[in-house]
Amino acid sequence: MSSSPSSLKVAVMGAGAVGCYFGGLLARAGHDVTLIARPQHVEAIARDGLRMETKTFDERVRVKASSDPAAAKGAQLVLFCVKSGDTESAGAQLKPHLGGDALVLCLQNGCDNDQRLRQVLTQQEIAAAVVYVGTEMLGPGHVKHHGRGELVIDPVRNIPGLEKTLAAAGIPTEVSDNVRGALWQKLIINCAYNAVSAIAQKPYGQTVPGVGIRDVMEDVIQECLAVAEAEGVRITTDVRAGVQRVFETIPAQYSSTAQDIARGKPTEIDFLNGHVVRRGKALGIPTPANQVLWALVKLIEKK
Repeated sequence: MSSSPSSLKVAVMGAGAVGCYFGGLLARAGHDVTLIARPQHVEAIARDGLRMETKTFDERVRVKASSDPAAAKGAQLVLFCVKSGDTESAGAQLKPHLGGDALVLCLQNGCDNDQRLRQVLTQQEIAAAVVYVGTEMLGPGHVKHHGRGELVIDPVRNIPGLEKTLAAAGIPTEVSDNVRGALWQKLIINCAYNAVSAIAQKPYGQTVPGVGIRDVMEDVIQECLAVAEAEGVRITTDVRAGVQRVFETIPAQYSSTAQDIARGKPTEIDFLNGHVVRRGKALGIPTPANQVLWALVKLIEKK
């Protein structure tokens, strides 16, 4: 299979803010991209193109869009961007349309989506990725980029040199043999920020300076690290520096959980703080700070 920058046939399953951003960059770089998205986004993109308002450009990118998973037929690369709760059902929708040589890259929150997806898509290569990006949908077919935009991915077989192809499209990509550790590092960052931003309905820059919030975040981090250690996860980077970096680099960003609450949509909190609570219970590790944040978001979700 050719891996020249102009050759990839790409499908984006669940093209919300993350999928539209990365899919849009690949389309802009000349790849054959189809966004599989909600009907209101599909209509807007078909009519006007995908508006990408990023840190470096603001333009309308011509890209194919469909609300039918069958549009993924023949894709060499699938960017799998659905909510963590939809992983199995979206995988089942894709299954009839993907060839055995397809590579499915999980660009999702949480740390076990790739493992769960492998139970559904048994013929395809599934790779985990850690996504560091601040994005949101401002309206149908309109994605706004707040900052960052790099990936850390598993080594892959089906598309040699994928990291170079992604980098050429403006997506800095690192291949790592410890994506599990990187996923947990990101999970910890999400656990520290997402629920607080959601409960307050404020961006990171306005929540962290709040009375007692840094202490809450530190409690969350300590609990997460204890659970990760018991899970045998190898975290090789300074998690607290990573948490601080979010506050410094994307202070205007609302967490994805906050965006879901604001739109009256189900959140992924069960796969963030909820995951830590579940694994903590299974391993006999108390996680009171994560439990409180998880429970409060679940309560707000019910509204």
